[in-house]
Amino acid sequence: MTVPLSSLKGRGILLASIVGSGMAFLDGTAVNVALPALARGLGADLAGLQWTLDAYLLTLCAFLLTGGSLGDRLGRRPMFELGVVGFAGASLLCALAPSVLALTLARALQGVAAALLIPVSLSLVRADIDEKDQGTALGLWTGLSGVTSALGPLVGGWLVEAVSWRAIFFLNVPLAVVAVVAAHRCLPGETHSREEKPLDLPGAAAAALAIGGLTYALIEGPAHGWGPGPLAAAGLGAVAFGVFLQLERRPDAMMPLALFRHPVFAATNGVTLLLYSAFGCAIFLLMLELQIGMGLSPVRAGLTLLPATVLMLVLSPRTGRWGKERGGRWPMALGAALAAGGFACFLLLRPGAVWTVVLPGAVVLGLGLSLAVAPLTVVVLDSVSAERAGIAAGVNNAVARLAGLLGVAAIPWAAGMSMLGREMDPVALTQGFHRATLLCAGLCVAASVASLIWVPSRARNGPSPTPAPAPTRAR
Repeated sequence: MTVPLSSLKGRGILLASIVGSGMAFLDGTAVNVALPALARGLGADLAGLQWTLDAYLLTLCAFLLTGGSLGDRLGRRPMFELGVVGFAGASLLCALAPSVLALTLARALQGVAAALLIPVSLSLVRADIDEKDQGTALGLWTGLSGVTSALGPLVGGWLVEAVSWRAIFFLNVPLAVVAVVAAHRCLPGETHSREEKPLDLPGAAAAALAIGGLTYALIEGPAHGWGPGPLAAAGLGAVAFGVFLQLERRPDAMMPLALFRHPVFAATNGVTLLLYSAFGCAIFLLMLELQIGMGLSPVRAGLTLLPATVLMLVLSPRTGRWGKERGGRWPMALGAALAAGGFACFLLLRPGAVWTVVLPGAVVLGLGLSLAVAPLTVVVLDSVSAERAGIAAGVNNAVARLAGLLGVAAIPWAAGMSMLGREMDPVALTQGFHRATLLCAGLCVAASVASLIWVPSRARNGPSPTPAPAPTRAR
C-alpha cells in the first residue's frame, strides 16, 4: 500500500530515504576534500588516494545489484536498516585506520554496506509513495541527496581544519541513528515480494573480480609499471567480465539482461555511464587542484562548490516533475551540455589564481547537473514496472558508481597524471588537471548527444512492463 507524500508516513519514508542515501553521498564527497590531509597523514601517493576512493566504489559496484534484489526479496525495511548500521560500523573502522592499506580495506567494507543502502533507499520512494507524488518525491530525493554530496566538501573541509580527516567518518554515526529511527517508525513492515529464488552469489563474485581486476590494472599499471601483476589483473578482469555476462543469462540472475532490451532503459544507463565518469573524476581532481595546485585551505576549497549546492536544491524537484510529466530528453541533453561547459571553465584554474576563479565553473556545472540528474532518475525508474524498482535502481546505481570508479582510475592515466609522486608539484598537477577536465567535458558532450538521440521527448502514460522473463522464472 502506498501513502501520499503529504502524510506523516510519506514524509518519514522520504526522510529515511534521503538521510540514508545522503549519508553515503556525503561521505563520498567529503573524503575528496580530505585527500591532501589524508595523504600527509598516511604518506599516500596519487595511487593511494585513488584506492581510497575506488576501494569503496569497487565493492559498491560489485554488490549493488545483489543489494537491490535483497531489498525486493527480503523486505526493504530490514535491508535498509542493515545497510545503515553496517555503513556506520565501517565508518568507525575508517576513522581509526592506521595506514592506507587499513583505510582501503575499511572503505571496501563501507562499499558493501552502501550496496544495500543506496538502491533500497531509492526503491522506498518508488514503491511506497503514491504515483501522483513520485515526480516530486524523486526530485526531492535527487536534489537533497545531491545537496548532501555537494555539502560534503564544505563539511569535510571544516572537519579537516577544525579536527582531523578522521572526523569525517565519525560524522556518519549520528546520521545513521536518524535514518534507522525514521525507517523503523514509518516504513511498512512487509514490503518484500513473494518471489523466491537463490541469491546470485556467483554473479556477484564474477562482478567483483571483473571490476577489481580492471581497477587494479588501471591504477597500479601506470603508477608502478605494467609488470606481471597489472597485466594478470587486466586479464583476470576481462575473463571475469565474460563469465559475468554468461552467468547473467540464467533465469535467477541478479541482473536480468532482458532489462536492457528496453531501449530507454539501456540508453539512459549509457548516459549515466558517460556523465558520472566525468563528474566522479572531476571532483576527485578538483579538490587536489584547489588545495595543492592553488594553495586553498580545505574550507575555502569546499566553499567553492556552494553555488552548485544551492542550484541542485532549488532546481532538482522542478526538473524531476518535468521529467515525469513531459519526458527527460531535453533537460538531460541541455544539462549534460552545460556540465561540459562547466568543466571547460575549470581551465581557468592555475597556481596563484584567486579562489573566485572557480565560481563560473561551479555555477555552470551545478546548473547542468540540476537539469540532468533528476529527469535521468525518473526516466530510468519509469522504464520498468513498479515491482522491479529495486533491481532497476540497483542497476542504474551500479552503472553510476562503476562510472565514477572508472573515471577516477582511467582519466588521470589518460591525462598523464599517474607518475605524480607523494610530493605533487603544483604546476605538473595543474597541467594534468587541465587535460583531465577536457576529457570530462568530452564525455558530457557525448552524454548530451546520446540523450537527444535515444531518450524520449515525451513521458509515457504509466509504467511499461519489463520485457517478458524466461518461462522458468518464478513470478
